[in-house]
Amino acid sequence: MKHADTPTRPSEATSQIPDVEVTLSVNGDAYRMRFDSRVTLLDALRDHLGLTGAKKGCDQGACGACTVLVDGKRIVSCLALAAQYDGHEITTVEGLTDNGEPHPLQKAFARHDAFQCGYCTPGQIMSAVSLEAEGRAGTDADICEFMSGNICRCGAYPNIRAAIRDVVSEGNDASV
Repeated sequence: MKHADTPTRPSEATSQIPDVEVTLSVNGDAYRMRFDSRVTLLDALRDHLGLTGAKKGCDQGACGACTVLVDGKRIVSCLALAAQYDGHEITTVEGLTDNGEPHPLQKAFARHDAFQCGYCTPGQIMSAVSLEAEGRAGTDADICEFMSGNICRCGAYPNIRAAIRDVVSEGNDASV
């Protein structure tokens, strides 16, 4: 088990807000961590583990930039308290590669230029992985509906849909 470096808080804050100890299983590795009970899963991943793929966009659960998988299901990690996920399997975009080989959806996003600035791309890919695994990527309308929680400010939606369709039509296993 790995131990993550966690910053200490000033002593006056420590007495008022309890710390929690959790073991987060992230991308196949277990990390024993101690932090303020209010730390979100997004902040635990980014600030405590250095996994910066999930982005802090709106910090209100509306944009999907922070999407990760928990036990194979997508969640917006900015609204989830890290302590809730003690013992659950968390997958971030960094955990999608297989022996250094990009995931089929990562390859498809590159092939279809499904990103412009790239800020939303990790969340889009994580949602697309879940969408395909759920069997909900049958039509363009399905893809639009079930990807609606992920916002792309650059408007790369046609290319994102094309990348998802490409993986689904090739019959690639997009699960993790």
